[in-house]
Amino acid sequence: MKRSKSSFIMKLLMRFSLTILIVGINVIFYVFVFNKISDIADTSYDISYRVFGDEPAGTGEGKPVKVQILKGESSMNIASKLEDAKIIPDKYSFYLKLKLKDYEIMPGTYELNTSMTYNEILDVITTYSNSVDEEKSVEEMESKI
Repeated sequence: MKRSKSSFIMKLLMRFSLTILIVGINVIFYVFVFNKISDIADTSYDISYRVFGDEPAGTGEGKPVKVQILKGESSMNIASKLEDAKIIPDKYSFYLKLKLKDYEIMPGTYELNTSMTYNEILDVITTYSNSVDEEKSVEEMESKI
């Protein structure tokens, strides 16, 4: 009789321990999933805000930067140049805005500012008369190298 009672208590403890373990693993799993979903939501919000909002890369007056856009240069290349010059915070959101609105970027050298919004930048680089220098093509620049 004593043996069956202790055997019953051992089985009960084993089941209880297993239940605690399973609940613990589930909690860890769902916390991980929730964290990842939260990260994805934050990133999506940031990109959406940059594409559809009006956020400048810098604050205050900003600093003037000259950017040369070559004839035949890809939109992603232009977005990378703007990100490298610290004119825009993210090249992918700028590229997405270009594609959604179907802007035609004109070649030339433009004076931009780090405090400009995406719309202000696009107003400047889509109007050829805003260029401060003559246009050059990708082929011309490659032949000089």
